[in-house]
Amino acid sequence: MRLCRYTDNQLGEDQLGLVRDDLLFDATAALENLPPLTWPIPHGDHLIANLDVLRPAIEHAADDSHPVPVSSVVLKSPVANPSKIIGAPVNYHKHHEEAVADQEINLGRDVKTIDTYGLFMKANSSLVGPDEGVALRFADRRNDHEVELAVIIGEGGSDITEADAMRHICAYSIGLDMTVRGTEDRSLRKGIDTYSVLGPWLVTADEIADPGHLDFEIRVNDELRQKSNTEQLIFDIPRLIAYASSFMTLYPGDIIMTGTPEGVGPVVPGDVMHAWIDGVGEMSVPVRAHK
Repeated sequence: MRLCRYTDNQLGEDQLGLVRDDLLFDATAALENLPPLTWPIPHGDHLIANLDVLRPAIEHAADDSHPVPVSSVVLKSPVANPSKIIGAPVNYHKHHEEAVADQEINLGRDVKTIDTYGLFMKANSSLVGPDEGVALRFADRRNDHEVELAVIIGEGGSDITEADAMRHICAYSIGLDMTVRGTEDRSLRKGIDTYSVLGPWLVTADEIADPGHLDFEIRVNDELRQKSNTEQLIFDIPRLIAYASSFMTLYPGDIIMTGTPEGVGPVVPGDVMHAWIDGVGEMSVPVRAHK
Protein backbone atom coordinates (compact mmCIF):
# COMPACT_ATOMS: atom_id res chain seq x y z
CA MET A 1 0.00 0.00 0.00
CA ARG A 2 1.25 3.46 -0.95
CA LEU A 3 -0.28 6.30 1.03
CA CYS A 4 0.20 10.01 0.53
CA ARG A 5 -1.01 13.21 2.13
CA TYR A 6 -1.89 15.83 -0.41
CA THR A 7 -3.84 18.93 -1.25
CA ASP A 8 -5.46 19.81 -4.52
CA ASN A 9 -5.58 23.28 -5.97
CA GLN A 10 -9.31 23.61 -5.38
CA LEU A 11 -9.87 22.59 -1.77
CA GLY A 12 -6.44 23.27 -0.28
CA GLU A 13 -7.21 20.91 2.61
CA ASP A 14 -5.15 17.90 3.64
CA GLN A 15 -6.44 14.71 2.07
CA LEU A 16 -5.44 11.06 2.24
CA GLY A 17 -4.56 9.35 -1.01
CA LEU A 18 -3.92 5.77 -2.09
CA VAL A 19 -1.45 5.57 -4.97
CA ARG A 20 -1.77 2.85 -7.59
CA ASP A 21 0.76 3.08 -10.39
CA ASP A 22 0.77 6.78 -11.35
CA LEU A 23 -2.79 7.41 -10.24
CA LEU A 24 -4.04 8.81 -6.95
CA PHE A 25 -7.32 7.65 -5.43
CA ASP A 26 -8.89 9.81 -2.74
CA ALA A 27 -9.27 7.80 0.48
CA THR A 28 -10.03 10.70 2.80
CA ALA A 29 -13.45 9.25 3.70
CA ALA A 30 -11.67 6.41 5.53
CA LEU A 31 -10.48 8.90 8.16
CA GLU A 32 -14.01 8.96 9.56
CA ASN A 33 -13.18 5.55 11.04
CA LEU A 34 -10.37 6.90 13.19
CA PRO A 35 -11.07 6.78 16.94
CA PRO A 36 -11.86 10.22 18.38
CA LEU A 37 -9.06 12.07 20.14
CA THR A 38 -9.31 13.79 23.50
CA TRP A 39 -6.91 16.05 25.34
CA PRO A 40 -4.11 15.37 26.07
CA ILE A 41 -3.46 13.93 22.62
CA PRO A 42 -1.27 10.81 22.85
CA HIS A 43 2.23 10.80 21.40
CA GLY A 44 2.57 9.72 17.80
CA ASP A 45 0.70 9.97 14.53
CA HIS A 46 -2.98 9.05 14.85
CA LEU A 47 -3.27 7.61 11.35
CA ILE A 48 -0.13 5.47 11.61
CA ALA A 49 -1.19 4.18 15.03
CA ASN A 50 -4.47 2.91 13.56
CA LEU A 51 -3.34 2.03 10.05
CA ASP A 52 -3.67 -1.75 10.38
CA VAL A 53 -7.36 -1.61 11.23
CA LEU A 54 -7.98 1.25 8.80
CA ARG A 55 -6.56 -0.46 5.70
CA PRO A 56 -9.84 -2.06 4.52
CA ALA A 57 -11.63 1.29 4.82
CA ILE A 58 -8.85 2.99 2.86
CA GLU A 59 -9.10 0.44 0.05
CA HIS A 60 -12.89 0.75 -0.01
CA ALA A 61 -12.82 4.56 -0.10
CA ALA A 62 -10.25 4.49 -2.89
CA ASP A 63 -12.33 2.06 -4.94
CA ASP A 64 -15.24 4.48 -4.74
CA SER A 65 -13.20 7.51 -5.86
CA HIS A 66 -12.29 8.87 -9.28
CA PRO A 67 -8.52 8.65 -9.86
CA VAL A 68 -6.40 11.62 -10.83
CA PRO A 69 -2.72 11.78 -11.87
CA VAL A 70 -0.36 12.04 -8.93
CA SER A 71 1.29 14.91 -10.75
CA SER A 72 -1.90 16.98 -10.50
CA VAL A 73 -1.78 17.40 -6.70
CA VAL A 74 0.58 18.91 -4.13
CA LEU A 75 2.31 16.16 -2.15
CA LYS A 76 2.98 16.88 1.52
CA SER A 77 4.80 14.76 4.09
CA PRO A 78 2.97 11.40 4.25
CA VAL A 79 3.44 11.44 8.03
CA ALA A 80 1.63 14.40 9.53
CA ASN A 81 2.42 14.22 13.24
CA PRO A 82 5.56 12.30 14.19
CA SER A 83 6.56 12.64 17.83
CA LYS A 84 10.18 12.91 16.66
CA ILE A 85 12.51 12.78 13.68
CA ILE A 86 15.71 10.87 14.40
CA GLY A 87 18.89 11.23 12.36
CA ALA A 88 21.83 8.85 11.97
CA PRO A 89 25.06 10.79 11.34
CA VAL A 90 27.98 9.41 9.30
CA ASN A 91 26.32 6.01 8.85
CA TYR A 92 28.05 5.06 5.57
CA HIS A 93 31.80 4.34 5.50
CA LYS A 94 32.44 6.25 2.26
CA HIS A 95 30.56 9.29 3.56
CA HIS A 96 32.87 9.19 6.58
CA GLU A 97 35.85 9.18 4.23
CA GLU A 98 34.59 12.21 2.28
CA ALA A 99 33.73 14.10 5.47
CA VAL A 100 37.28 13.57 6.73
CA ALA A 101 38.74 14.77 3.41
CA ASP A 102 36.44 17.78 2.78
CA GLN A 103 37.25 20.74 5.01
CA GLU A 104 33.98 22.45 4.01
CA ILE A 105 32.23 19.52 5.73
CA ASN A 106 34.50 18.94 8.71
CA LEU A 107 35.51 22.60 9.33
CA GLY A 108 38.74 21.38 10.86
CA ARG A 109 37.06 18.99 13.28
CA ASP A 110 37.87 15.31 13.78
CA VAL A 111 35.06 13.39 12.03
CA LYS A 112 34.01 10.13 13.63
CA THR A 113 31.26 7.61 12.79
CA ILE A 114 27.87 6.85 14.26
CA ASP A 115 29.57 4.51 16.78
CA THR A 116 30.90 7.64 18.49
CA TYR A 117 28.26 10.25 17.66
CA GLY A 118 25.15 8.22 18.36
CA LEU A 119 21.92 9.71 16.98
CA PHE A 120 20.56 13.25 16.76
CA MET A 121 17.13 14.85 16.64
CA LYS A 122 15.55 17.04 13.99
CA ALA A 123 12.78 19.51 14.76
CA ASN A 124 9.31 18.29 13.80
CA SER A 125 8.70 21.76 12.35
CA SER A 126 11.37 21.06 9.71
CA LEU A 127 9.18 18.40 8.06
CA VAL A 128 7.73 19.04 4.59
CA GLY A 129 6.63 17.08 1.55
CA PRO A 130 8.39 17.07 -1.82
CA ASP A 131 6.11 19.56 -3.56
CA GLU A 132 6.48 22.05 -0.70
CA GLY A 133 10.19 22.20 -1.42
CA VAL A 134 13.23 23.41 0.52
CA ALA A 135 13.69 27.07 1.46
CA LEU A 136 17.40 27.67 1.99
CA ARG A 137 18.53 29.81 4.90
CA PHE A 138 22.02 31.20 5.53
CA ALA A 139 22.76 31.78 1.85
CA ASP A 140 26.35 32.72 2.69
CA ARG A 141 26.97 29.16 3.94
CA ARG A 142 27.02 25.79 2.20
CA ASN A 143 23.67 23.99 2.21
CA ASP A 144 23.93 20.28 1.31
CA HIS A 145 21.54 17.58 0.17
CA GLU A 146 21.63 14.19 1.94
CA VAL A 147 19.36 11.47 0.53
CA GLU A 148 18.37 8.64 2.86
CA LEU A 149 15.97 5.76 3.34
CA ALA A 150 13.43 6.85 5.95
CA VAL A 151 11.92 4.26 8.29
CA ILE A 152 8.46 4.94 9.74
CA ILE A 153 7.71 3.31 13.07
CA GLY A 154 4.34 1.55 13.31
CA GLU A 155 4.26 -0.23 16.65
CA GLY A 156 5.99 1.80 19.33
CA GLY A 157 8.17 0.51 22.09
CA SER A 158 11.19 0.94 24.31
CA ASP A 159 14.28 -1.30 24.58
CA ILE A 160 13.36 -3.06 21.34
CA THR A 161 15.74 -5.87 20.44
CA GLU A 162 17.42 -6.11 17.05
CA ALA A 163 15.74 -9.47 16.55
CA ASP A 164 12.30 -7.89 17.04
CA ALA A 165 12.99 -4.53 15.41
CA MET A 166 11.56 -5.15 11.94
CA ARG A 167 8.15 -5.96 13.43
CA HIS A 168 7.94 -2.35 14.64
CA ILE A 169 8.19 -0.84 11.15
CA CYS A 170 5.06 0.48 9.46
CA ALA A 171 6.51 1.81 6.23
CA TYR A 172 9.38 3.32 4.28
CA SER A 173 9.80 6.60 2.44
CA ILE A 174 12.46 8.76 0.83
CA GLY A 175 14.07 11.24 3.18
CA LEU A 176 16.17 14.32 2.49
CA ASP A 177 18.19 15.40 5.51
CA MET A 178 19.14 18.90 4.40
CA THR A 179 22.14 20.40 6.18
CA VAL A 180 23.68 23.83 6.55
CA ARG A 181 27.40 23.47 7.23
CA GLY A 182 28.78 25.10 10.35
CA THR A 183 30.06 24.58 13.87
CA GLU A 184 26.65 24.45 15.58
CA ASP A 185 25.16 21.20 16.88
CA ARG A 186 23.68 18.95 14.17
CA SER A 187 20.19 19.19 15.61
CA LEU A 188 20.23 22.95 15.04
CA ARG A 189 21.81 22.94 11.57
CA LYS A 190 19.51 20.17 10.35
CA GLY A 191 16.36 21.29 12.16
CA ILE A 192 15.70 24.39 10.04
CA ASP A 193 12.21 24.80 8.57
CA THR A 194 11.85 22.66 5.38
CA TYR A 195 15.16 20.84 6.01
CA SER A 196 13.46 17.45 6.50
CA VAL A 197 11.75 16.29 3.31
CA LEU A 198 9.68 13.09 3.35
CA GLY A 199 7.94 11.59 0.36
CA PRO A 200 6.61 11.12 -2.13
CA TRP A 201 4.44 8.73 -0.11
CA LEU A 202 4.93 5.94 2.40
CA VAL A 203 5.20 2.34 1.21
CA THR A 204 3.98 -0.14 3.81
CA ALA A 205 6.53 -2.62 5.08
CA ASP A 206 4.82 -5.63 3.51
CA GLU A 207 5.77 -4.29 0.06
CA ILE A 208 9.53 -4.03 0.75
CA ALA A 209 11.01 -7.52 0.99
CA ASP A 210 14.55 -6.47 1.97
CA PRO A 211 15.03 -2.85 3.08
CA GLY A 212 18.66 -3.71 3.81
CA HIS A 213 19.39 -4.11 0.10
CA LEU A 214 17.88 -1.13 -1.76
CA ASP A 215 19.57 0.92 -4.46
CA PHE A 216 19.02 4.66 -4.23
CA GLU A 217 20.31 7.90 -5.71
CA ILE A 218 19.84 11.63 -5.98
CA ARG A 219 20.42 13.95 -8.92
CA VAL A 220 20.57 17.71 -8.72
CA ASN A 221 19.11 19.00 -11.97
CA ASP A 222 20.71 16.45 -14.36
CA GLU A 223 23.85 15.74 -12.33
CA LEU A 224 24.16 12.46 -10.41
CA ARG A 225 25.38 13.32 -6.90
CA GLN A 226 24.78 10.30 -4.66
CA LYS A 227 24.28 6.64 -5.53
CA SER A 228 24.52 3.73 -3.11
CA ASN A 229 22.73 0.75 -1.56
CA THR A 230 21.38 0.38 1.97
CA GLU A 231 23.57 -2.71 2.39
CA GLN A 232 26.40 -0.21 2.98
CA LEU A 233 24.91 1.09 6.24
CA ILE A 234 27.23 0.95 9.27
CA PHE A 235 24.28 0.61 11.67
CA ASP A 236 21.67 -1.37 9.74
CA ILE A 237 17.95 -0.80 10.24
CA PRO A 238 17.39 -3.29 13.12
CA ARG A 239 20.42 -1.91 14.95
CA LEU A 240 19.24 1.68 14.48
CA ILE A 241 15.81 0.88 15.91
CA ALA A 242 17.25 -1.04 18.84
CA TYR A 243 19.80 1.68 19.56
CA ALA A 244 17.27 4.52 19.38
CA SER A 245 14.76 2.69 21.59
CA SER A 246 17.43 2.04 24.21
CA PHE A 247 17.42 5.80 24.85
CA MET A 248 13.81 6.79 24.14
CA THR A 249 10.38 5.31 23.58
CA LEU A 250 9.45 5.14 19.90
CA TYR A 251 5.88 5.99 18.92
CA PRO A 252 3.78 5.34 15.80
CA GLY A 253 4.81 7.71 13.06
CA ASP A 254 8.29 8.39 14.39
CA ILE A 255 10.73 8.86 11.51
CA ILE A 256 14.25 7.44 11.49
CA MET A 257 16.50 8.91 8.79
CA THR A 258 18.95 6.05 8.33
CA GLY A 259 21.95 8.04 7.07
CA THR A 260 23.42 9.24 3.79
CA PRO A 261 26.22 7.89 1.59
CA GLU A 262 29.10 9.71 -0.09
CA GLY A 263 28.45 12.43 -2.64
CA VAL A 264 26.79 15.09 -0.49
CA GLY A 265 26.99 18.48 -2.11
CA PRO A 266 25.60 22.00 -2.14
CA VAL A 267 22.34 23.19 -3.64
CA VAL A 268 21.25 26.73 -4.46
CA PRO A 269 17.90 28.38 -5.17
CA GLY A 270 16.55 27.25 -8.54
CA ASP A 271 17.95 23.73 -8.27
CA VAL A 272 15.66 20.69 -8.37
CA MET A 273 16.62 17.55 -6.45
CA HIS A 274 15.47 14.26 -7.98
CA ALA A 275 15.60 11.40 -5.44
CA TRP A 276 14.84 7.74 -6.08
CA ILE A 277 14.81 4.58 -3.94
CA ASP A 278 14.16 1.14 -5.43
CA GLY A 279 10.73 -0.15 -4.42
CA VAL A 280 9.76 3.14 -2.79
CA GLY A 281 9.52 5.57 -5.67
CA GLU A 282 10.93 8.89 -6.77
CA MET A 283 10.33 12.53 -6.03
CA SER A 284 11.43 15.94 -7.32
CA VAL A 285 12.05 18.63 -4.73
CA PRO A 286 12.51 22.29 -5.73
CA VAL A 287 14.97 24.53 -3.92
CA ARG A 288 14.20 28.20 -3.27
CA ALA A 289 15.50 31.01 -1.13
CA HIS A 290 14.02 31.64 2.29
CA LYS A 291 12.01 34.84 2.44
